[in-house]
Amino acid sequence: MQDIEAYAAGGVIRGAVDEPITLGAGPDATRPIALDEATWHPLSGGPAVTRGRVRLTLDEVLILWADEHELPIHARWNSVELDVGPYHLVAELPTQPGFDPGRALSRPGGPFVLLRDVRIGLLGDLAAGEIERDHALINRYGVERVVADIDLGFYFPGAEFVAPAGARRA
Repeated sequence: MQDIEAYAAGGVIRGAVDEPITLGAGPDATRPIALDEATWHPLSGGPAVTRGRVRLTLDEVLILWADEHELPIHARWNSVELDVGPYHLVAELPTQPGFDPGRALSRPGGPFVLLRDVRIGLLGDLAAGEIERDHALINRYGVERVVADIDLGFYFPGAEFVAPAGARRA
């Protein structure tokens, strides 16, 4: 069994899955994630609730962490800040060496994009603390705001793009 954390709009659910989720491929977008021994941690600050077996649709999942550690070997890592639902993330996103956003033919293949060295906090309440993960998958369709020094429009359709403070975008 593989332990996972799924961050949704209302809180975080932790549990275990029988079929491992591989970070490189991401979860299968055609079927829900079945969690065993699930515990719901609401953002409202209430007590954690044991839920037993839960099925999550991928539309509900904004951020997904799985206890697997294989990251791309040949990648250029780009600093990004993302706002997705009630969460603010600071992380690194991999691109292929020599990636040119204006000429790139390759596009993300599924709904999730891999990140590493991830810090997750709540929007507007970063003083409440951050959770650090060595990697995570982000639902690219849920991202509302991106701060990056490269153009990532293909990665996060519909998001607002902002240049980092002090940087100029060409």
